Amino acid sequence: QVQLVESGGGLVQPGGSLKVSCAALGFTLDYYVIGWFRQPPGKEREGVACISSTTPTTYYTDSVKGRFSISRDNAKNTVYLQMNSLKPDDTAVYFCAAATIFKDCVAGVGLDFWGQGTQVTVSS
Repeated sequence: QVQLVESGGGLVQPGGSLKVSCAALGFTLDYYVIGWFRQPPGKEREGVACISSTTPTTYYTDSVKGRFSISRDNAKNTVYLQMNSLKPDDTAVYFCAAATIFKDCVAGVGLDFWGQGTQVTVSS
């Protein structure tokens, strides 16, 4: 069975940090661009970050630049999203997805696999 599995979500206070993971089951992430997306309550899904499959090219949406960092460990078949200086507006269900083309990930189209999501809540 081919799937992506997110983990690491939870409740954190404003200004805190959280690291969420995206593990691939049934296939290798090596040749895929991986993106993190989020859907805040009552809002549309939005792109957060993407990381290329080979050279360490990354993309971040403006609202998370300087606070979030995407990375990958191909040996562990896992991609991470380190989130620092969290704000209440970062509250959302966070999803990871796989694409074959970097610009598709940035545009949020042509994504082959999706995970089930992990809830991140930023609140005092």
